[in-house]
Amino acid sequence: RSLHALEECDVCIVVIDAERGLESQDVNIISLAEKQGKGIVIMVNKWDLIEKDSKTSEKIKKEMVEKLAPIDYLPVLFASVLTKQRIFQVIEKAVEVYANKTKKIPTSALNDALLPEIAHYPPPALRGKHIQIKYITQVSTKSPSFAFFCNLPQYIQESYQRFLENRLRENFNFEGVPIRLFFRKK
Repeated sequence: RSLHALEECDVCIVVIDAERGLESQDVNIISLAEKQGKGIVIMVNKWDLIEKDSKTSEKIKKEMVEKLAPIDYLPVLFASVLTKQRIFQVIEKAVEVYANKTKKIPTSALNDALLPEIAHYPPPALRGKHIQIKYITQVSTKSPSFAFFCNLPQYIQESYQRFLENRLRENFNFEGVPIRLFFRKK
């Protein structure tokens, strides 16, 4: 049922039991949602049953991010369905993630924000060849996808792809949404 619901949705709210924590099945569902380009919100349920101090939520968030690495852009909300604590915030966050998922960014805004950062921290040269990214544009797909036009797309390393993804998230708020990057020859 989870897999069928995952195929049909735009944003999935993954409900985690606060007493059990993030289990392997939860990690599988989250990584599958990420591969399919779905928006994701993590809801930690039964928050009213947990003994907590001022740092409990941060500690649990940190543990989840470690288990889900490299997926570190998901919003985590602590709620209780039984006491109706923060359940509307979870729905509001899901609506916000959907807005992030369907957002279209003009090519000029992309280039104005990212090209100076790329010039400041260019892709590492490989085999003595310098890689130059000329411009960036958003590709029209169901989940946010960006095409980077450059002279040697085959030499862009994974670490630099993560750098570019982080800059996109920093500049344009894609919280809860996987981003796809494509490198094409100019």
